[in-house]
Amino acid sequence: MLNTRHKMQKTLETLFRYMTDERHSGNWGMDIHHWDWVPGVGVGSLFEYGTAAGAAEAVGYCLEWVHRNKHKAESTRVINAFAPYAVYPGLYRLTKDERLLREAEEAADWLLTEAPRTREGALEHTVTENASFPEQVWADTVYMAVLFLARLAGETGEQRYAEGAAAQTLLHLQLLQDTHSGLLFHGWSSREGSHMSAVRWARANAWIVLAVPQIATEIQGMVTIPEELYSRYAALASGLRATQTPEGLWHTVLDRPDTVTETSASAGIACGFIEGVRSGLLESSYLECVKRAVPGILPLIGEDGEVRGVSGGTPVMPSVEAYNKIPVYPTLYGQGLTMQLLTQALSLYA
Repeated sequence: MLNTRHKMQKTLETLFRYMTDERHSGNWGMDIHHWDWVPGVGVGSLFEYGTAAGAAEAVGYCLEWVHRNKHKAESTRVINAFAPYAVYPGLYRLTKDERLLREAEEAADWLLTEAPRTREGALEHTVTENASFPEQVWADTVYMAVLFLARLAGETGEQRYAEGAAAQTLLHLQLLQDTHSGLLFHGWSSREGSHMSAVRWARANAWIVLAVPQIATEIQGMVTIPEELYSRYAALASGLRATQTPEGLWHTVLDRPDTVTETSASAGIACGFIEGVRSGLLESSYLECVKRAVPGILPLIGEDGEVRGVSGGTPVMPSVEAYNKIPVYPTLYGQGLTMQLLTQALSLYA
């Protein structure tokens, strides 16, 4: 176990170097210097690694990144581009820089009062690309925007942020969950009244299984969290446990073993299990799934820190086959979710 822990620590250092390498400039999946969900997940993961592992260089990098890139947020008021704001509450806690708090509160107020919503009241999933998904609800939103809202609530004690986070989390679970398997569909169309292609995409499930325990932890004591939210989360985790492969990974379409296994989703789901156990939402037996996932993911990380087997950006696709044809290449969210898993899993190998 000590050898595994040492390997994980060295791998985390390598991941940090790879993610912050300026040679990635201009590469959509790995260019950290733009304001969107891809670098947002990357920077958020670096901050979690830095604070949990005591890596001051990583924390300092995140602060520098925010100051260097925050002006780009002014032209990207869309749900997917809220991911970078998730580091603001933590950075404010460390620096007490009132500008960070003010900018975070302005962003949160936009989410609560101006962001487009579906007829059910769910945040409509909007993106920076030249594409529109009117009245569509995507699982991704919970991680990209609602987690930020919960973290800001936890930092400021502002109840309306907590209420908004709780309401959006439950609403997304209600609209996206398959009650038979517990798994989540990628999206819901309010206009069509359907889950569109009705595919249980792995990374969609990863975003929510990872975000919900953190959201619940941040807002507990501020609002009453409905029991339904907890029961739906438990059903989701159970469905995910049932679809883990013997090698410890998850297929890109969870209930279709004929689709490829996907690294970012596998890391996110396993890390979500750790967060779920830590928050008291899941029983400790879920850590056995994590101990199967880590040895399955470590060989997918190259010596230079590149995480292999990560699928590219994925809207709601028209069929299972279409999900299986998404190109595979290195991305900051793949790097980041892997970094989050290894950071949190270190305690299992003490």
